[in-house]
Amino acid sequence: MFELADIDPDTYQRQTRKISLIVIVLFAVLAMALATLSVRLLGEPGGNNFVWNLGGVLAGLALTIALVRFKLWHQPWMAPAVYGWQLKRNLMRITNIRHEVKARVAENDPDAMKLLRFYHLGLDQMYRLDGNLSALDDLLPEREALKQQMSEHNIPTEQTRLDPAWFDSIKNAPKQNGLWPFSHARKSRSITEVSRLPPGWPRRAPEPMK
Repeated sequence: MFELADIDPDTYQRQTRKISLIVIVLFAVLAMALATLSVRLLGEPGGNNFVWNLGGVLAGLALTIALVRFKLWHQPWMAPAVYGWQLKRNLMRITNIRHEVKARVAENDPDAMKLLRFYHLGLDQMYRLDGNLSALDDLLPEREALKQQMSEHNIPTEQTRLDPAWFDSIKNAPKQNGLWPFSHARKSRSITEVSRLPPGWPRRAPEPMK
């Protein structure tokens, strides 16, 4: 179950820049090594070895991706990048059903309200981690309206943990004539999916938004 963690944006940005540099250096070393090896083994001395150089670079890219995904992914120092990737991937999962979610929110569906509130919290954190503070203003009206709606129905607003059952609730919600009751839901951004918090990361929830 994916859970929002309390992360300092400055620390996150510093750590992810370091991780990106490590991965770039790893790719450069592997690409140059494999390109050189392919030319020596398969190329022609003094000839046009562009194809073999390109093949070595592509092989270096594929090997880098494999090493990052299967070898480095679970290393503690990779935790910031893993968390950011999971957060954005989860955002996309709700983005794909945002119209259905907002339609159910308009019907005062508790699970839909919790899911949309989790999306707001996650999107707020993503903007802060990426340093995109100007985008927070666009989210404010919808966020405050949802908070008011949840308060009126006595639903806790601090939804920092994603429940997979919320997706099932949206999926299995009744439709009218094959369409969602409120198909005019306006544009919104969204978030989530189910995954584990990377090892070593705190499980303290983010500070409540005002």
